[in-house]
Amino acid sequence: MRIAVVNNFFPPRAGGSSHLSESLAKGYAEQGHEVLVLTAAYQNAPAVEERDGMRIVRLPAWMLPQTRLAVSFDISFTSRPTLLRAVRKLLDEFKPDAIHQHGQFFDLTWATALYARKRRVPVLLSIHTRLENPSASYAKVFRGLDAMMVKPFMRRSKPRLVVMDVLMDEYIRDRYRGAYSGLDYIPVGVDPTWVRGGDGRGVREKHGLGDAPVILSVGHIIPLRDRLMLVEALPKVLAAVPDAKLLVVGQVYYPLFLERAKALGVDHAVISTGPVAKREIPDYLAAATVECHEQGFGIGTASLEAMAGGVPVVVPARPDNFPGIGLEDGQNILLCAPGDVDAMAQRLIAGLTDPAVAKQVGANGQDLIDQHFTLQRVLERHLEVLGTMVAARGR
Repeated sequence: MRIAVVNNFFPPRAGGSSHLSESLAKGYAEQGHEVLVLTAAYQNAPAVEERDGMRIVRLPAWMLPQTRLAVSFDISFTSRPTLLRAVRKLLDEFKPDAIHQHGQFFDLTWATALYARKRRVPVLLSIHTRLENPSASYAKVFRGLDAMMVKPFMRRSKPRLVVMDVLMDEYIRDRYRGAYSGLDYIPVGVDPTWVRGGDGRGVREKHGLGDAPVILSVGHIIPLRDRLMLVEALPKVLAAVPDAKLLVVGQVYYPLFLERAKALGVDHAVISTGPVAKREIPDYLAAATVECHEQGFGIGTASLEAMAGGVPVVVPARPDNFPGIGLEDGQNILLCAPGDVDAMAQRLIAGLTDPAVAKQVGANGQDLIDQHFTLQRVLERHLEVLGTMVAARGR
C-alpha cells in the first residue's frame, strides 16, 4: 500500500501522538509499504527528509500563542493560502491508497480530508486528544469548535476512527456522531524494550534523591494533566512516608501544581525537572518507586511506558478504560476513582511502602503491556484496518 501519514506533530517535536505516528509510519515502511509523512515545520528540522523508509515533508508553519485556549501547548499550524495546492500536489505525486491522519483539530487533517473526498481516498483518523478544558467558559468554546469546525470537516471524508480508550469512545459518540464511517478499537502502542534496562543511579544523584521513595510523573503539564490531584494527595503520603519525593518530568505549561504544593506546605518534596530527552526516560523509570501520571482521568502513553518498564502505576481511571482489556486494581495497576484524593494517597502509600504489592503490580502490569500494547501488535491492527479500507475502495 501507499500510505500517507498526516500529523502536525512529528519528531523532533516531542509528544505522545508525535512519537506514535512516527513509530507507525516506520512500521508501515518496514512491512514493505510506501510511506509519505506530511507534517508541520518544527525548529531546525529539514523541510524534506528521507529516513527509515519514509519520505517526510515539513510544510511551513506558524505557532499558536501559548494561551489557555491552546491548552497552553505549543501548537503549530500550516494554514496559508497555498496549503491546499501544496497538499494536492504532494498527494497527487504520491498517489496514496490510504491516508492515516492523527489529530482531529489540525489544519493538515482538514486539508487532507478535502483531498480525500475529491480523490475518493479512504481515511483512518486517530484521535489523540479530547477538546476539553476544566474551565467552563473554555469548555464551551471547545465544544463549539468541535461542532462548527471539526465535525463539518470530518463529514467531508467520513473517516474510520481509531478509538484508544473508553473515554475517547464516549467523547466521539457525543461530539462526532454521524461524521464517521466506523470505529476501530486499537489502544496506544508502546515499545517495551525501549523502556527497560535503564539505570536510575544518575537520576537519583542529579536530583539529590538519595534512597528516598520516588513518585515519578512523566508528561507535559497542561490544564487537563495539571497534577493537582497528585499534589493534593501529598500531605497524607508524606505523613506516612516523610522522605518521599514527587519527581515531575515534563514541560510546565500550567504551573498551578507548584503554587498548590507551596500552599499545602509540601513544596519541599516536589521536584520539577522540566523537559528531558526521550533517551533519558528509561533512567527516570529505573529511579522510580511508583509512577502517577494524571491524564485527565484516563491512562496515557507515559503510564503505559512505566508499566512496560515494570514500575507500579497509580492512576485515577476506570477498570474498563481499555475496552476488552482487564485492568485490576491491586493486581496489574493501582486504580482510584477520579477525584478521590484519599484513595490516590492510599494507593501511593501502598506502592511506596509495600514491596510485595509494588513487585506484583509492576510484574503483572508489564505482562499486560506485552499482551496487548506492544507496538508490533498495534501496528498489525492498524494494517488490518487499512488493508480492509483499501480493499473496499477497489470493489
